Amino acid sequence: MSNKKTYSKRKSTQFNWFRSMWLFIVCKMLYMARLKLIYRIEIHGLENIPKDNKYLVCPNHLSTLDPPMIAAVMPRSVAFMAKKELFEIPLLRWWLDWMGAFAVDRENLSPSTVKTVEAIYDSKWVLGIFPQGTRGVPGEIKGVTKGFAGLARLTKCDILPVGIIGSQEAKWIPFSGKIIINIGKIIPYEKDLESVKNKWIEEIQKLTGFKYTEEKSPEQEVKA
Repeated sequence: MSNKKTYSKRKSTQFNWFRSMWLFIVCKMLYMARLKLIYRIEIHGLENIPKDNKYLVCPNHLSTLDPPMIAAVMPRSVAFMAKKELFEIPLLRWWLDWMGAFAVDRENLSPSTVKTVEAIYDSKWVLGIFPQGTRGVPGEIKGVTKGFAGLARLTKCDILPVGIIGSQEAKWIPFSGKIIINIGKIIPYEKDLESVKNKWIEEIQKLTGFKYTEEKSPEQEVKA
């Protein structure tokens, strides 16, 4: 993809006033109006959000509504990681670009990813990342990797767990849906990535009521 480098490596100047204003209009005004009218959104735990921007926003993931919804809720502008394949679609690439998202190879986090994360914090935005990597289903947490814990350690940023309930179904009729967002207490970064991963899983289970399911390896499935 010819634009791969452009959308994977960002400078702090790209997380500017124009993108912040665009994010404000799209997420905090338009999306939030829809969330209140259609989904009767409830938000709990806003007092747990740090005053500075030295943290990663780490929600569970149920639908495509989640990134703009989290951007609408958070007091600071949020830049989400997005899989590089999404940036191969012209119109979607433009949309993601203006929303502050940047491209990543989920199989191989490159040095440019770390530099972009550092640029985000220099600009006073915060990074949003879904530890599950892909969308899950209501009632369970699975597919959690240690990548978010590694980024937290590299950037010396703590982790803000966010539990999302009810965003999996697209609704259009007023007051037909119900979304609850529970913001947990900060999880400090540390060298032990497995420990951080487990703490996030434990906290998300408390915030959502979902149960963590360990994914089996192909070898384990064959034995089963």
